[in-house]
Amino acid sequence: MKPRLFLLAAVAFAAAPLGGCQPAGSSATAPASAEHPLLGAAAPDFDLPRIGDAQGNPRFRSSDRGNKLLVVDFWATWCNPCRNSFPAYEQMSRERKADTVFLGVSVDEEPSGIPGFIEETGVSFPVVWDESQVVAGAYEPPTMPTTFVVDQHGIVRFVHTGYRAGDEEQLAAVLDSLR
Repeated sequence: MKPRLFLLAAVAFAAAPLGGCQPAGSSATAPASAEHPLLGAAAPDFDLPRIGDAQGNPRFRSSDRGNKLLVVDFWATWCNPCRNSFPAYEQMSRERKADTVFLGVSVDEEPSGIPGFIEETGVSFPVVWDESQVVAGAYEPPTMPTTFVVDQHGIVRFVHTGYRAGDEEQLAAVLDSLR
């Protein structure tokens, strides 16, 4: 995708209705992708424990992606849009496994519901638990879910808040532009 088309896709994606959720008592507003402080900056590194099928590796490090694009999706078990985004991202992760790693980062306060959520949504991509929410603090997701696209050089190239059916098509266009 040409830079101009990428910009148009990014603006359209950022302008889409949020479809996100906040924890009880939160009043944070979700910035558009172009307003997020990490956009164009180096993605914070992290090392978190995996939940579910660890495939021989009990932890996920952001450097584990090698030279692939990384889609980091912050989510929570109490978030209904997250239940809809996970199956869509699972399909994308299967189709794009050659050049993209999808990762779900749970911000739940305790991990007991995470395995059931993984089973219910049928995901096989790595899922980690951000127990102390240190990684969430570094990435600053304003709502659940919030998805970050990190390029092969470790730079955050796209941020999307919330999820509505069809968002995965726009995310695919962003990923295609970064190949």
